Amino acid sequence: MRISVAKKRDSSLRFRMTKNSLVIVLWDLEPIEMIKLANETTEVQTFEDLLAGSVAAHGHLCPGQIVGVRMAMLGLRLLDFQAPPTYPQLKQLIVFVEMDRCTGDAVAFVTQVRLGRRSLKFADYGIMAATFVNLQTDHSFRIISTEESRDLAALYVPGELDRRQQQTMAYKVMPDSVMFRVQEVKVDLSPFDLPGPTRRKVTCMKCGQVVRDNREVNQNGFVYCRPCASGAYFTEAREITWPEMNWSPYAYPDPTKLYDSDSPGRSVRPGEMAGKRDD
Repeated sequence: MRISVAKKRDSSLRFRMTKNSLVIVLWDLEPIEMIKLANETTEVQTFEDLLAGSVAAHGHLCPGQIVGVRMAMLGLRLLDFQAPPTYPQLKQLIVFVEMDRCTGDAVAFVTQVRLGRRSLKFADYGIMAATFVNLQTDHSFRIISTEESRDLAALYVPGELDRRQQQTMAYKVMPDSVMFRVQEVKVDLSPFDLPGPTRRKVTCMKCGQVVRDNREVNQNGFVYCRPCASGAYFTEAREITWPEMNWSPYAYPDPTKLYDSDSPGRSVRPGEMAGKRDD
């Protein structure tokens, strides 16, 4: 196979494959102004608005959704943030959730924190609690859902016999002081825990995997990833091949349009190979 390289301005890195050759088109970098999509300010939403949005994102209404929405609203209020946070507030917010249940989804929805932004942290404690951290002021509040609120639901909705529905209705009217305990806490965060670019990379001497953000393990002067050092949640790992393993979203594209080359104007659909049709 013959491989050719060409340079082109105002384009992107693209590939064009013919029967016997592969042409790689390189481009000269031009400065691009990054546009912030998030607004500086956001409209404050009511409890009902936040609950409706959280339910839509999560998939169903349940008592845990109401607990999570109210927990997040309280946490933001204690930090003097609005719900949902403004963009500047979001840049100063980190939230730790201690459960992988419906409540955790609701907390993440209301606060708009994300794992990918490093603003959402998961502490696998199995406790219905979350901690809200203001990076600017260093104030942190841990909010715990009380077991008493479950026992007292019948007092707030005495006519409802279904336990789940009873909690769903009661948690909408129950005061915060009954639903939650609040602790002012100190959260020690290292630079490796904060949002932003990767601050450290090392390579595991056993498997060769790159480990980011100081998550490596040092043993006897050698650096390992955590799975190699102390075991992982998976076992019996082996490399495999899979059907259509050379698929890409733009298989053999037109290098000027990134469209499917045999169908001008339509990009290749996910799961579809160029030149191959299901319709």
